[in-house]
Amino acid sequence: MTDAAADTPGFRLTGSAPERYEQYVAPLMAPFVTALVDGVGLNPGDTVLDLACGTGFVARLAAARVGPTGRVHGADASPDMLGVATAHRPHLYPDIEFTPASADRLPYDDASFDAVLCQQGAQFFPDLLAALTQAARVTRPGGRFAATTWTDLSASPYFLAQHEVITRYAGAEAAAPYTEAFRCTGDVLTEALHKAGFQDATTRTLTLDVTLPPLATHAAGHLSAIPWGVRIAQEHGPEALAEAGRAIADRFTHRTAPDGTVTLPFTATLVTATR
Repeated sequence: MTDAAADTPGFRLTGSAPERYEQYVAPLMAPFVTALVDGVGLNPGDTVLDLACGTGFVARLAAARVGPTGRVHGADASPDMLGVATAHRPHLYPDIEFTPASADRLPYDDASFDAVLCQQGAQFFPDLLAALTQAARVTRPGGRFAATTWTDLSASPYFLAQHEVITRYAGAEAAAPYTEAFRCTGDVLTEALHKAGFQDATTRTLTLDVTLPPLATHAAGHLSAIPWGVRIAQEHGPEALAEAGRAIADRFTHRTAPDGTVTLPFTATLVTATR
């Protein structure tokens, strides 16, 4: 569900789940990662931080943009996610330095970065203002910040179906944090950014069509890569997870292409600001 992720106890992935996250979340995140990186206009030679980097989707694209004279760092609270990020680190670009760190305790010097990026992580920070204050501290004057968050569950049919099966198989209490992840709106972010020391915060709604692999297998795999789906498997067994995945796939049979792929709209908010 998120590219960032594991910055709170509510989004912790261990064992083989981070590798599945890399596999199953990548198709969904790709166009939003591009939009996020485009939002700060990276230049060759820039120094960039991927905040709450997860398995490194944003860091890898940023490295391609800044080129061999640039530098890219990724910070995340989950060593397991960082292990996968390191394993998938490309070798054609400058090395990406991944560091275990909570968003509200960043181990970087003041004014270290030309740009700070956060893909689907802000909604999971225990203290959003503290995290953004840290982001402001490590951004140089005139530097750029950009973040994306999912902010409208009803506007993303796939996520709505995912929420319904999580509620059905894991219960309303387990599904409640899933719903909370969609409440970090553009207004919430811009207010926090201004309080943290950023300026000129603007928001833009992104609704992008994403083509997902055949859902008969992909939906269950995706569930297995997020905490709520892991809970279904732990409490009810792998067959329940497979059933939940099939229930999601059944929702979209009318939109399934001959090759089994499904193209669906996803909506996120992109927030940008300057330091």
